[in-house]
Amino acid sequence: ITGLPIRHVGEHFQRSNDTISRYFHKMVAVFASEPFYSKYILLPFTSSATMPHPSIHENYQFWPYFKDAIGAIDGSHIPATPPLCDCAAYHNQK
Repeated sequence: ITGLPIRHVGEHFQRSNDTISRYFHKMVAVFASEPFYSKYILLPFTSSATMPHPSIHENYQFWPYFKDAIGAIDGSHIPATPPLCDCAAYHNQK
């Protein structure tokens, strides 16, 4: 249900938009609170997590675009390429 408007979530769970909005804001407050955030959210502190992958660092075509990047939050890199038949639909998309 992620990424849907409140109206769609309300229809799915058979609740009013006000109820969905109220509980959404309550959950955001819980996730941002100090006990939850400090216990379950772990940020990378090693230098390997803040450096781009070696294949990017050593590639002269990619390095100028990624030289100031800090890497993924968990230090992973997931290549994402749409199928050739769908490439036109994803052109200039984030």
